[in-house]
Amino acid sequence: MKTFIFLALLGAAVAFPTGDDDDDKIVGGYTCQKNSIPYQVSLNAGYHFCGGSLINDQWVVSAAHCYKSRIQVRLGEYNIDVLEGDEQFINSAKIIRHPKYNAATIDNDIMLIKLNSPAVISSRVSTVSLPRACAAAGTQCLISGWGNTLSSGTNYPELLQCLNAPILSDTACRNAYPGKITSNMICLGFLEGGKDSCQGDSGGPVVCNGELQGIVSWGYGCAQQGKPGVYTKVCNYVDWIQQTIAAN
Repeated sequence: MKTFIFLALLGAAVAFPTGDDDDDKIVGGYTCQKNSIPYQVSLNAGYHFCGGSLINDQWVVSAAHCYKSRIQVRLGEYNIDVLEGDEQFINSAKIIRHPKYNAATIDNDIMLIKLNSPAVISSRVSTVSLPRACAAAGTQCLISGWGNTLSSGTNYPELLQCLNAPILSDTACRNAYPGKITSNMICLGFLEGGKDSCQGDSGGPVVCNGELQGIVSWGYGCAQQGKPGVYTKVCNYVDWIQQTIAAN
């Protein structure tokens, strides 16, 4: 990653392109236990480019900056370089970005993907709940993805990576990125640096107490001191998600 860019953490560098087309991964985390994140999906266009979350058997939530006109959703993945036998590869039927998504400010960075056939729910593929309320600062959450694991350099893992991180206060978030944080964004992570989502993680889940509270969206580098990851605040979009699904 480059120093002066906003990284859309699971998909692509969104604010200032620097030649790094694909986005962030987990830095400073650990290899997830197999089958422990059954709602995690990989968005594929001949290669993994973003993450996402299965919210019912036919719909996935991801980041709007991960948009492509055609996407294959890969469910039940753990080692994304190996066919392990329980994966489900399902093409997109509809891809719907939030109508107020702003690529310049990365506001409303949320997208819905309708699968062209329902996923088969199993021990390896299942859904995550939408939030019933917004999560408070200090809440511990689980971030996952196949993104870059290095804050300097590149190392994309085969196995799904996990990171436990707290939601930061709105004040800490705004102080880290003056003038950049909207009411639709939350920060997670560690101001001392060392742990973060990174390129390749974008669009992926932030789950707090069993609810999808965040989507990997952007940041300044990965795991940099004073620059936590920034995530789409999913609790602001529950009505839009439900209405969009009902209409499609």
